[in-house]
Amino acid sequence: MAAKDGPTLEYTPTWVVAVVCSVIVAISLAVERLLHCTGKYLKKKNQKPLFQALQKIKEELMLLGFISLLLTVFQTRIAKICMPKNFANKWLPCKLKDASTSSSTTTHFQTLFTSFIPGRLLSEATTPKDYCAEKGGKVPLLSLTALHHLHIFIFVLAVVHVTFCALTILFGGAKIRQWKHWEDSILKKENNPEEVLKTNFTQVQDHDFIRNRFLGIGKDSALLGWVHSFFKQFYGSVTETDYLTMRQGFIMTHCRGNPQFNFHKYMIRALEADFRKVVGISWYLWLFVVIFLLLNVAGWHAYFWIAFIPFILLLAVGTKLEHVIIQLAQEIAEKHVAIAGALVVQPSDNHFWFHRPRIVLLLIHIILFQNSFELAFFFWIWVQYGFDSCIMGEIGYIIPRLVIGVFVQFVCSYSTLPLYAIVTQMGSSFKKAIFEEHIQEGLVGWAQTAKKKKGLRKAAKGSTTTTTQGSTTHASGQMSPKDTTPLAIQMSEASAMEEGNAGEITAATLYGGHR
Repeated sequence: MAAKDGPTLEYTPTWVVAVVCSVIVAISLAVERLLHCTGKYLKKKNQKPLFQALQKIKEELMLLGFISLLLTVFQTRIAKICMPKNFANKWLPCKLKDASTSSSTTTHFQTLFTSFIPGRLLSEATTPKDYCAEKGGKVPLLSLTALHHLHIFIFVLAVVHVTFCALTILFGGAKIRQWKHWEDSILKKENNPEEVLKTNFTQVQDHDFIRNRFLGIGKDSALLGWVHSFFKQFYGSVTETDYLTMRQGFIMTHCRGNPQFNFHKYMIRALEADFRKVVGISWYLWLFVVIFLLLNVAGWHAYFWIAFIPFILLLAVGTKLEHVIIQLAQEIAEKHVAIAGALVVQPSDNHFWFHRPRIVLLLIHIILFQNSFELAFFFWIWVQYGFDSCIMGEIGYIIPRLVIGVFVQFVCSYSTLPLYAIVTQMGSSFKKAIFEEHIQEGLVGWAQTAKKKKGLRKAAKGSTTTTTQGSTTHASGQMSPKDTTPLAIQMSEASAMEEGNAGEITAATLYGGHR
């Protein structure tokens, strides 16, 4: 027997089922092997941060698969949830044009969610058309057509977000790699014995970094500094003198014993490690999606106003990062007239919002996701319903939205991300990327071993103390305290030494070492 929308699997030729399954399985295995080979390549190249980012992408794909499974399994149950008809005619993305379209929510959704994509829904033969109508004239909570399109939108959103994040890191990394010749020039200079032994006196006010960044003292200069920072992010956001001065400040604060530290490689490693956090979709980002879908009501133009959120955040983050550089210059200019040697700035968390440089990464994460959401929503509406769809809105709202999206993507890649990579190193602590990968693993393993030994020694010490007390109570003359004192002292000293070193290494490696 065949269903009204076509034959069921019982009456479908076996060769058709086999061919379709083969194609789906082949595509799935090809994607899986591609990810696997990419992971092996990254491991071979010792790119652990990028490998962890790839693992994060796999987690997001698994989450998408789980969401897809839930929508597929429960779509019939969701379609059978009924509600009063008057509820279905409120908060619509498109206004109902006449009474005939508002007579049935099912008819409304079928008209609203039309698609040129061939094929029907995941499964739509299980819910009777008049199921809710038989329950006092009610309508379905969500039609199968709308549920199917929501399914597609979630998948498109995740793919676009991962793609845009990868492009941002790729272009931003390319911009940062252009600074490599600055690092090479300073390392070459430091390897020259004549340059190393030469003692130079720097007139602070004549230094390029101070001339370009220090704008005076007072309220007027403070306001001028913010205005200068706002426009500076769009042209020459980081100059050679900026790079060399901040590099010198970082090394003198955190690596004083290693003046030839490769600051550029450290920045690249730190940026790759941060990419793993940016590429994921956190719970608060999913909350944003839900809120937007709630506010996407006809006449509110929420899709237009929401585009200004990443735009405003991007300008605020770029301005703040530029202003941190101005603050570093101002501190030096106010305290010194001339100094011996190179100009050295003083990194500090006090220059950042709430004394937390990591907030900048959180804001960049939000910026990238919201911009991806805007562009994904636009292209999904365009492909799914057409450019003239009522959800798309008027052309006067579409063009600015697209311009803002492209602007945010471009500026974030070529200005904000490189600024973040170098300016956030001006905090009070460094990141674990300061160590090479094999050193990180060795230090973490050593710290964990020391922590385990400390626990075992505490347990052994507690057990020895209990036994000693019992022996003293029942046979005080059998053991002298002198027999245990030297061993206890040695264990205590060793535990104290390992505890201190392990604590320092753990803090330096896992949480960022302090000055």
